[in-house]
Parts: sequence; C-alpha cells; structure tokens
Amino acid sequence: MDDASSVDRRPESGHGPIRRTALHDTLVNHLRDMIIEGILEPGSRLHEGQLGEQLGVSRTPLREAIKFLASEGLVELVPSRGAVVKRFGAKDVQDMLIVLRNLEELAGKLACRLASDDEIIQMRALHDEMIDRYRAADRLQYYKLNQEIHTGIVRLAKNATLSEMHQMLQTRLKRIRFIGHEGAEKWAAAVAEHEEMVKALEARDEDRLSEVLGRHLGNAWERVRSAV
Repeated sequence: MDDASSVDRRPESGHGPIRRTALHDTLVNHLRDMIIEGILEPGSRLHEGQLGEQLGVSRTPLREAIKFLASEGLVELVPSRGAVVKRFGAKDVQDMLIVLRNLEELAGKLACRLASDDEIIQMRALHDEMIDRYRAADRLQYYKLNQEIHTGIVRLAKNATLSEMHQMLQTRLKRIRFIGHEGAEKWAAAVAEHEEMVKALEARDEDRLSEVLGRHLGNAWERVRSAV
C-alpha cells in the first residue's frame, strides 16, 4: 500500500516531486465520483481500512479527503459511527432545488447582460462536448460537463456571492442531480432543455434563459422525487 510520504519522492523522469495536493485532489475526486454514481450509497459508512486497501493509499490522506467531502456536505462525521455518506430527505432535496432554481434564474438574466462574446462561445463548446458524451452514453462525463455548464452560467453573472451560494448547493445535490438522468426519456428531456439554454444565451435573451433554467430545475425535482 502506498504511504502518503511516497508522493514526495522525485520520479525518475526528473520533472520534480509530485505535490501532496495531487494525491489529495485525486482522492477527493475519486471518492466524490463514487458517491455520485452510488457506489458509496447514502447512509453507508466509509471504512477507512477497506477504502485504503481498495484505493492503494494509507489512512492519513484518505482521512483528509473524507474530511474535505464532509466540508462539502457530501459526508457526515457521526459520533460512534465515523464518516457516513450524507443522506438527504425529500424535503431537504426539494428545498435546495427551490433555492438553486431561483439562483440560476437570476444568474441567467445577469449572464445575458454581462457575458462577453468569447465567454458565450466557450459555453457553446462545453455544450457540444456534453452532447458528444450523451451520444456516447457516457453518463458520468456527461454529468460533469452538465454541471460545468450550470456553474459556467452562474460564473458569467459575475457575482461572487451568487457563485458561492450556488456552488454549495450544487455540491450537496451532486448525487441527486446524477440520478435525474436515469432512464432514456429523462436523459433526453434534460438534454433538450440544455439545448434551449445555450440558444437563449447565444441570443442574449435573458427572460427566455431565466425561464428555461427555472423550468429545468423544476423538472429536476420531478425527475428525482420518486428516488428520494
């Protein structure tokens, strides 16, 4: 099993030592993906020994990664039980989606007013890449690009407070938003809504973009409510 100290050794390539943060980021991303995909199910305990053996790392970097996921709201640190994958109830999910919906409706209007032409072109490129992943039936990469688009629209609003609040909620809803694409019909509907979004942004039609985003987030609840 690799120890945390192993990441400080200079590789033979001579490119210099790998940063400790590289291992931390890799572990955080990997564990987050396992939660998103349901490999680590809501309510399940994170056994450091088993996970460490599975991932080939020692407990110290693994524990740090779990603590980071707890700061994101994806994991709970429960007395006597240790780290547990956060389980959100239906009311929690609905409440968060309501707030997320209002944040994105506002962000859409601001983005249409404030985004540069180049920034809008970049959003179209992200959308096209997402569609490629959809056609390849690559759900996880599709989902990551999907979330990047939502984050990107909020970023184009150029409001740091809005971005901070949105990021917190989007992170906590990662698993929920992922299961919203389960089933061909739900997935196709979500893709169609994203196509409407990018077209509205390209037209700088703030009312239309705000409406589509609001409808998209409203539909997100309908797509996941039976699962929560």
